[in-house]
Amino acid sequence: METIIREGSPKTPYVRLDGGNGVIEIKGRSIPENSVEFYKPLIEWLDKYGNSPLELTSVNVQLEYFNTSSSKCILDIFKKLELTHKKGNKVEINWYYEEDDEDMFEAGEDYQSIINIPFKMIEMVE
Repeated sequence: METIIREGSPKTPYVRLDGGNGVIEIKGRSIPENSVEFYKPLIEWLDKYGNSPLELTSVNVQLEYFNTSSSKCILDIFKKLELTHKKGNKVEINWYYEEDDEDMFEAGEDYQSIINIPFKMIEMVE
């Protein structure tokens, strides 16, 4: 499975989809002009990965901020991962948030309430 790396920009997050190691990382800000267009290749990659995932898939989400259209795309990513999880593969989501960022903490909790995958809420202390 090919690895996709997208360097972050002021409007888009750093993304690493590493099928060989079962690691997915999304970091930074997600306010792209067209969220669907930005996330579409990532969701397509997850479709392929879901056909033959590793025994454990680790997902690290460390977003400073994301807009409403990104939140829908992130939910779509989690839904793809949920399908992988439902097939009996282990998926763990590590949701990182700054210690004083209640909005990001609550966003993680909101996703956790929708998606049936174990979430680890990880507070980052400066």
